[in-house]
Amino acid sequence: MHLLKQERGFYRDALMLMLPLVLQNIVTNFMALADTFMVGALGEVELAAVSSANSLFYVVSLIIFGIQSGAGVLVAQYYGRGNSEAINRVMGMGYYVSLTATALVALASFFFPGQIMRVLTNNPLLWEPGADYARIAGFSYVCMAASGIYIAVQRSMENPRLGAVLLTVSGAMNIVLNYMLIYGKWGAPAMGCAGAALATLISRAFEVAVIGVYATRSRRLKLSVSMLLRPGRQIAADFTRYSLPVVLNEGFWSLATTLYTVIMGHMEGSAPILAAYTIAGNVDKMCTVALMAAGNTAAIIIGREIGRGAERERVYSKGVSLNFVCFITGLVSMCILLVVRATLLDSFIFPLIDISSEAGSIAKYMLLIVCLVTPLRAVNVCNVVGVFRGGGDVNYALKVDIGPLYCICVPSAALCGLVFGLGIEVVYLCIAFDDLAKTILCLPHLRSGRWINSVTRSDAS
Repeated sequence: MHLLKQERGFYRDALMLMLPLVLQNIVTNFMALADTFMVGALGEVELAAVSSANSLFYVVSLIIFGIQSGAGVLVAQYYGRGNSEAINRVMGMGYYVSLTATALVALASFFFPGQIMRVLTNNPLLWEPGADYARIAGFSYVCMAASGIYIAVQRSMENPRLGAVLLTVSGAMNIVLNYMLIYGKWGAPAMGCAGAALATLISRAFEVAVIGVYATRSRRLKLSVSMLLRPGRQIAADFTRYSLPVVLNEGFWSLATTLYTVIMGHMEGSAPILAAYTIAGNVDKMCTVALMAAGNTAAIIIGREIGRGAERERVYSKGVSLNFVCFITGLVSMCILLVVRATLLDSFIFPLIDISSEAGSIAKYMLLIVCLVTPLRAVNVCNVVGVFRGGGDVNYALKVDIGPLYCICVPSAALCGLVFGLGIEVVYLCIAFDDLAKTILCLPHLRSGRWINSVTRSDAS
């Protein structure tokens, strides 16, 4: 227990870093929830179609997150050293990689949306509305990459308020535009699924415009265009070494979640299953927003301490303390989920969406399973996203996050759902087993202290 005793103000400062990230996550997830409700009002088929299309974009969004997190490993430690030149170079590398990747996906979604939907689901009813959505939605992820990299850099420099405020404004804009463009209000055409995609694109473009103005005036990080455009060989090598495993981590993790969607999309009764999966996922994300915020806060604190040259024992004690904070966060999130499931699903959430009773029952079952594993998930997020990555041990984070998925969860879900026909109840248990397996792998590595590594250079160019 002595490791939980930190200097005065540690837990308060961690909470102050965490709260803007919680707000940012609330807004981001509320945007997704609003999309779900508004598209769900069109019908179960439209909701399932957008869910299938978004399974591709979910991969893209997590790749963007991986690039941001990988850059954050370097930025947090360089910020601890006070090296703004290196931060500019790291940010430049982040832009090169993320804009290239998202542009390729956006072009593929624009020119081949029908073919993509046929890969994602074998239900022909979902192909056309899903293609209408995908054709436009891809370009919003280019904008998401453009604003997200800068927001992530500022967050790693202990300025999470920028993302919280900006995403709150753009989120409100997205909800208003959703209402206008999906249903054809205030003189706009009723675009249905395509309207949801266009609303997201406009709000993301607004974020880019604001970031462009803010970046030129920021005192915290003075921009250097020459360093952004020419990151240098050393930074490129370091970015590849420490960011590539994170990008692969998020890419393969999101691919696994997409495979779950594909498995469900090929099961008997795929429409209610996919609709339930979408609803349960959005409710889960709204009720557990603090988990990822706590993980990102851990990454910032650990990276900053290592960058400042703190002793290994000090860094290790902070890692243990942050795990305790995250576990408590997980318990609170579990209680919130249980309350929402018991009181709001039938009385408030389901009436807003045109879904069948079968889809509602499946969603309630999924949320019950999620509740049971939420404290374990909180510990895993703290270690994989926060402590291990912030400490520069991105390779172990990759192994522990991906190994159970591809060795156990995805194969067992595919066998149970597509070969043995055991139903969504058993398939979802296979999916949920991931969190238990990760916890078993994370805690011994945390105790070993081998995750503490300095990733910065004195001469970064």
